[in-house]
Amino acid sequence: MLSFWEKQSLLQYDYIIAGSGIVGLSTAISLKERQPAARVLVLERDILPTGASTKNAGFACIGSLTELLADLDTMPEADVLALLELRRKGLQMLRQRLGDGRMDYHENGSYELIGVAEEPALQQMDRVNDLLRPLLKGDAFSSANEKVPFFGFNRNYVKALISNNYEGELHTGKMMRGLIDMAIERGVEIKTGCTITDMEETGTGVSVVVLRSDGTDQIVFSCRKIAVCTNAFTRQLLPDLDLQPGRGQVLITGVIPGLPFKGIFHMEEGYYYFRELEGRVLFGGGRNLDFGGEATTHFELNLRIQEELENRLRNIILPGLSFTVADRWTGIMAFGSNRQPLVKHYSNSVILGVRMGGMGVAIGSAVGSQLAGWLLE
Repeated sequence: MLSFWEKQSLLQYDYIIAGSGIVGLSTAISLKERQPAARVLVLERDILPTGASTKNAGFACIGSLTELLADLDTMPEADVLALLELRRKGLQMLRQRLGDGRMDYHENGSYELIGVAEEPALQQMDRVNDLLRPLLKGDAFSSANEKVPFFGFNRNYVKALISNNYEGELHTGKMMRGLIDMAIERGVEIKTGCTITDMEETGTGVSVVVLRSDGTDQIVFSCRKIAVCTNAFTRQLLPDLDLQPGRGQVLITGVIPGLPFKGIFHMEEGYYYFRELEGRVLFGGGRNLDFGGEATTHFELNLRIQEELENRLRNIILPGLSFTVADRWTGIMAFGSNRQPLVKHYSNSVILGVRMGGMGVAIGSAVGSQLAGWLLE
């Protein structure tokens, strides 16, 4: 039951953002940068941002060689380059907005482990470098085979090592803390524990129905326009979209004395990824082992994939080194029939910035800026 005062003064906004992840917060910040007086509300269904924004590995990626080759097999070259340019632009915007120090950003490049199945990709490295050079102003990929013995990987599996000179790494928690603080500093309101159950366009704006946290009642907010930035959970609001959730499994080890490598690493078209983090190894992926089972918005662990992650750590990445698993978690990404994010007008008053395809860290700031521009039209 709401009071007269609440109905008069606390439910009306210029713009509402559904979702407080990277895209949602970036949209809200971009709105306030362009229109400081606007009343902007971010609604989050959980206490913390739910999905992938606070659960990813902290890779600032343009894509590994085998990942880009897989894209080129299914997409026109122009679309691959446009997506790469969006990733570069988004990362530059994120760095300019927060500053590298605020999120422990380091651009030290990355590496890709090449097994027998990926060896044909080596013959395509010059072709991909030629394709990307006009955009990157240099060669993205080069051989780093000489580092394999020093990194300690299993040579029976790792037949080659490729260096990527245009990738970075960051601290996901500090990045999200920075975006939340910046949004609040600019006057954005963030309400958590607010599940949106319905949206209705009124002709002059949008009524946004939110279930109260105790589940006993509904509150109806109003706004001129709404940006839906709920990524993998968007079909709960808009079930007709070309969007499928994709869960990612992650684990992190305890501190490993004498860990012989630093940096970030890819395997098998990006389906596996790992990094050194404060003397630990964070390792994630394996969705390709069970596409059907991982097409879910439930956060449970997949024991088969978790076991495979441990096996790869033990037999390929850390042979001869003992380790313990300190923690495990999952994150929920969103994918579609192609690799392009779903950024569009759904209607006159509803716009979408969803289906990030696991690229939210890289493209989220650029997508948020585009959404803000559309909201202000």
